[in-house]
Amino acid sequence: MEQLTHKKKLTIMMALMSAMFFAAINQTIVSTAMPRIIAILGGIEYYTWVITIYMLTSTIATVLVGKLSDIYGRKPFLLIGIVLFIIGAFLCGTSDTIFQMITYRGIQGIGGGILMSATVTAVGDLFAPRERAKWTGVMMAVFGFSSVIGPTLGGFMVDHIAWKWIFWIFLPFGLVAFGMIWSMFPKTARKTTESIDYMGSLFLSLTLVALLLGFSWAGTKYEWTSPEIIGLLAASVVFLIILLLIERKAKSPVLPLSMFKNSIVAISNSIGFLMHAGMMGAMMYLPFFVQGVLGISPTNSGFVNMPMSIAMIVLSTLSGRWISKSGKYKRFAISGMPFMVVGMLMMAFMNNVGVAVAAMIVFGIGLGISMPLFTLTVQNAVAPSELGVATATAALFRNLGGTIGIAVMGTIMNSTLSNKLETAVKTGQGPDLSQLEPETAEQLSSFLNPQMLLDQPKLKELHETLPEQIQPLFSHIIEMVRAVLSDSLTVVFLFGMSLLIAAFILVLFLKEIPLRSSNDMKAKAVADAIQIDLTKKEPALP
Repeated sequence: MEQLTHKKKLTIMMALMSAMFFAAINQTIVSTAMPRIIAILGGIEYYTWVITIYMLTSTIATVLVGKLSDIYGRKPFLLIGIVLFIIGAFLCGTSDTIFQMITYRGIQGIGGGILMSATVTAVGDLFAPRERAKWTGVMMAVFGFSSVIGPTLGGFMVDHIAWKWIFWIFLPFGLVAFGMIWSMFPKTARKTTESIDYMGSLFLSLTLVALLLGFSWAGTKYEWTSPEIIGLLAASVVFLIILLLIERKAKSPVLPLSMFKNSIVAISNSIGFLMHAGMMGAMMYLPFFVQGVLGISPTNSGFVNMPMSIAMIVLSTLSGRWISKSGKYKRFAISGMPFMVVGMLMMAFMNNVGVAVAAMIVFGIGLGISMPLFTLTVQNAVAPSELGVATATAALFRNLGGTIGIAVMGTIMNSTLSNKLETAVKTGQGPDLSQLEPETAEQLSSFLNPQMLLDQPKLKELHETLPEQIQPLFSHIIEMVRAVLSDSLTVVFLFGMSLLIAAFILVLFLKEIPLRSSNDMKAKAVADAIQIDLTKKEPALP
């Protein structure tokens, strides 16, 4: 990228922040409303797929675009990402079935993956690691701001207007972001010495698809021991072996294996994987607790989530400045992760709105401190020429963790829910239906469905339309289902906490090298020094 004045960099950052906000607000506005949307479209058993398909397509797009943007520059991919995201969001609003929603979310995921990868890498192009820490914190604050207004706005909209507008309301902002990137972001010349790793890209995609489909379908669509799941996981192993063989000989590999010899890159990516597996898998079920167990409307659910986002905004901005000032990062990782662990533990045992809000504040503090760190550590440990692929690889591990975490916790959630519901019925925790007429008993038994808890207006309407003598039995069943859902969510949150503990242990082994104050590493000398195995020797950086 050409030499830019500080004023020009600030102008470009405004364009990047507008693109980041557009992608982030479209994600967060959907989160609170999605349980109600699924209840309207039907197919709660496919709920995780709405999230998983986005993660899957965005993961593949992110890692492929990382290397391509190193070759062709960031600008074309920023523009392509915005266009695909706009198309996907518009189509989501036209969905009539859960399967259409899943398909269109997949398109949206491709755009989102491209956009997020190119945006984060572009910040790395503009600023050296030490100053980059401050701007990474600002970008996280932009994401956090969308997390404040998005869930609340999404909840309000799904309560008061047609849900399709949740996907459409911010589309004009996408056009503004497109115009800003088009006019403000500088062009970069193609690196003619670099070639595209087509075979590596193909087998990387095949590996990810087989792996993520295997984890997503296991325990839901198919048994874990079924031929389909074993076949998919086995295929992912085969594709991975072929990928490794290809990448060892590739002239310009899409996934450079040499990066993983660097202990900072390897440990940072492992932490990112575990942190997102624990965080994303559990966070997906927060609306289930707030709306399903506590019976709070989507609008008020957004207000319950808001303190976490506010805490994240404040701490990500402050920690970015602190890291930029000190040039060191490990102390922040060590202090941030325990907050996330404690926050998740509080979520496991929350039983009212007050505890839920407190848990989210604690978790938000840890999230704000920790979230920007592990991309920054990876970017600081590689040469500028590998910035795109290194950033994409870090995002790959985070997205893999999130996707696998969602899939595994979805299986844990469904199996725990089914077992606890069956046990509750057998042990007589619900009302005795044996004395009722078979038709009435069958009608009440159909209410043993947690999906009903996510649509409060329909639940109220059902209660009012039942005969007066049946209403107490109906209320008894609903309370039993709420208790079962609450117990099942406790298991999910505890599993997420265990993954965060594992991530914290890895933080203790993370090597620290000072953040560079320049992107000019005097080329090869320092680039070679960075590749030294840090377990043997720490490279001296300027």
